[in-house]
Formats: sequence, structure tokens, C-alpha cells
Amino acid sequence: MTLKPASFYILLALADRSRHGYGIMQAVRERSSGSVTVRTASFYRHLARLIEAGLVAESADRPDDDDPRRGAYYDLTPAGRAALDAERARLEDLLAAADTWAPGRGERR
Repeated sequence: MTLKPASFYILLALADRSRHGYGIMQAVRERSSGSVTVRTASFYRHLARLIEAGLVAESADRPDDDDPRRGAYYDLTPAGRAALDAERARLEDLLAAADTWAPGRGERR
């Protein structure tokens, strides 16, 4: 399964800990160096698809946050971690293939 950039970064944001929606959006912006931004509506559409696919689940815990106004927290599922690992491997393969060509000449190194 090839992940869209926003979905990849959402999974990546959850790789180290549970986060609430706004925290995920901030992590996406930070980890992508601002190249991927998700607005609230599109973020929750991506999140809903990831939940439906079984890659993300709502967390039963509320880590380090006692603010009752905060919404749900989300976790990466084992299937989500596998999808993230597979996408990383796919991207590494693409980079390795690109590295076999001499820049600008279309010739193999």
C-alpha cells in the first residue's frame, strides 16, 4: 500500500507516542519541515481513513494531559506500524534506485 504524504506523516507522528488531533497536526508540520500542512477538515478525513483501514486507533489513555477540553488521543496500531515500515522501505528503495543514475545524464554510475 502506497501512502499519501499526509497519511505517512500522520503515522510518523504517532510512531513514538499517543497524540491528540492538534498535536498530530503540529508534528506533521514539524517533521515535514512545513512541506506538508493539513488543515483541520482534511486532517480528520485522512485520520478517518487511517482508522477505517485499521492503521490508527483511538487511545484509551490520555497521556500527560489532564485538560478535559482536549479531544481524543490516537495510537498507531500494529498494522499502522507495519504500513509505516513498508512505506519507509519503499521510499528507501526509490532513493537507492535514483542513486544508481548519474545526475543529469541518464547514465548508470
